[in-house]
This record gives sequence, C-alpha cells and structure tokens, in this order.
Amino acid sequence: MRRTIGIQEVDDIALGAAVLGTGGGGDPYIGKLMAQEAIHEHGPVELLTVDEMGDDEWSVAIAMMGAPTVMVEKMPGGEECVQAYKAVQSFLGKPVNYIYSIEAGGINSTIPITLAARLRLPLLDLDGMGRAFPEIQMVTHNLYGITATPFTMADEKGNSAVLSTIDNRWMETFARGIAVNMGATAHIACYAATGAQQREAAVHGTMSLAEKIGRTIREARAAHTDPIAAIQQVTGAFVVFHGKLVDVQRRTVAGFARGEAILDGIGVNSGSRMKIQFQNENLMAEKDGEIVISVPDLITMVEEDTGEPITTEQLRYGFRVKVLGIPSHPHWRTEAGIKVVGPRYFGYEADFVPVEQRFG
Repeated sequence: MRRTIGIQEVDDIALGAAVLGTGGGGDPYIGKLMAQEAIHEHGPVELLTVDEMGDDEWSVAIAMMGAPTVMVEKMPGGEECVQAYKAVQSFLGKPVNYIYSIEAGGINSTIPITLAARLRLPLLDLDGMGRAFPEIQMVTHNLYGITATPFTMADEKGNSAVLSTIDNRWMETFARGIAVNMGATAHIACYAATGAQQREAAVHGTMSLAEKIGRTIREARAAHTDPIAAIQQVTGAFVVFHGKLVDVQRRTVAGFARGEAILDGIGVNSGSRMKIQFQNENLMAEKDGEIVISVPDLITMVEEDTGEPITTEQLRYGFRVKVLGIPSHPHWRTEAGIKVVGPRYFGYEADFVPVEQRFG
C-alpha cells in the first residue's frame, strides 16, 4: 500500500529513528527541519515498499558522514545531497529512481526524505542497518556482496569526490580521510542497489517502524501514560539500567565522536554504576564492570519521564535516563554480521551475547 510522508510523519520518524539510532546519526532536530522545509516547498514524499520496485530498477542511499558533534556548529547548506545523488547517477550511466536511508538514526533518517522531496522521487521503506553504525562497511548490503562503489561525497563549499575501491572496508578508509578534510562532515551517496538486491539484503520496514515508535511516544505523552513502556511494546526493548549521568568524556578523533558516559544508578539500580562507550553510536554498556549489552544489539538512552532519546552529542551532566537494550536485526546476528559489527571488531575482548539472554 502506497503511503506519503508529510510534516507530521517527519516529526514521528525523526523521533522514532533517534530511538533506533543508539545515540548516533547526527542531530535529529536539524534533519527534521530540513525535511519539513523540503516537504513544505515540494509536497509530501511517496513511501514505497521494496515489493513495488522492479528487479532491475536502481536505488541509492543518501546520508551524512562524519562526526555528529560538528553539526552543532556546521549546518548543512542544502545542495550537498543533490550533488552526491547526481554524481552516482552519472557514474552508473542509468536512472536511479528510488532513494533510501542507509541507517536509522538522527539526521540520516531524514536526509533521504529531504532529497526525495526536492527531486520528487519515492522513498523506500527500508534501510541498511535497522539502527545506526559508525563505519561505511557496516551495512547489511555489505554482508550480501553489494559494493559501496560508486561512492560520492559533497560538502557545503561545493567540493565533491567520486570513489571506487576494491572493497567496502577500503571505502571507509579513504572516505573518512576526505570527510575529515571536508570539515569532519560530508553528504554521501552510496550502495546503489537494484530491487532484487534490496529484497535480499536490506532491513525492510525501517521507516514505518521509526514512524510507529515516534507516534507511540507522542500519543503516550498526550495521554499521560508511560512513553518508555510504549517504546518497549513496539520494539521489544529491555530496560537495562536507570541512572543519572555523572560524567561524559567526548572527543572528535579521525572523523568520529568517541567517548564514554558514566551513570550512577537510581531506583532499582541504586548503588550500581554503568559505563557506556560510544563511537558516534553507543557500542558497549558495562554495569559494575561487567558487560551487559553490546553491539550489534541497540543501546539507547532515553529521558526517564518523556522517553526522549538522547544522542551522544546531547549528553550532559545530571540527565536522568533509562538505558534500553533492543534486539538487533537477524542479519547482524549471523557469523558474518558479528565479524563486521561485533564487540571484537571495535576492540573489546568479549563475545556477543543477545540482550534477551541476559534480560529476557
């Protein structure tokens, strides 16, 4: 069934995708404003399922790459995503008639809506992660042999680049260096994929899920019911910790926002301490020195009363939060998925244990 994304739907998607974004993906407020302005000017965006796409038709992901903290001061200009899209189409030499989101989270859930509105192209109800991850090769398409080449980049000054690499891990290496020199953020277009490829490799229904999460939170607030319980019902999330933020260490390194957040337990967790380590996204949570949840499962901090998701650049001393653990998509729980996004890839000497095994 064909649906459209309007002003209200963008509000809900931005909120819900921030829950799925595990602290990363950039400021959802900035992305929301950009998408709503584009819809106000050009009209609603058509949202299609992958089944409405032909096997040989092409789609491309549009996103921002870099350190989310930089966007607090360096706002997107607006033309970057158009440049990146046109460069991919030119490189392929064939029409690219569908836009999709590479990840669920922050600005990267709404940048594709912005471009789809501006170019009057349909948006696909899917993404490449079902959450957010910090590196280019960390997408389900990579697990199915789909290349990020051609990979195009554009900045707000008018600079652009087109990259072709032997594999997606090398794409991360080269593109990250260019992004740093573009001012630590750039718009990108990548992972061009046919309908047949999307049916096999993508995480389906992501945009609808993000909208449902956001709508559920909004309606719970209006009804003065518990928004966190509502999030749990929609996502299957577990509350893994209740605490107050007492320290945040954050630094921008090689195009990433890296750091850790320390929470002192309150309520049922009084007397305990949690440390959450992040690289754009939350990667690992330890309670009293013991790992309780890790990538690829989702670690999301939400404000204790409103259920508002908190990105890594928004973390401040004194926030009272609940930490949610959400099961990741089955693609990531395979041997190939764990190799690409599991704890050991990020340097942690630990094996992945599904969140439901610890808290279910």
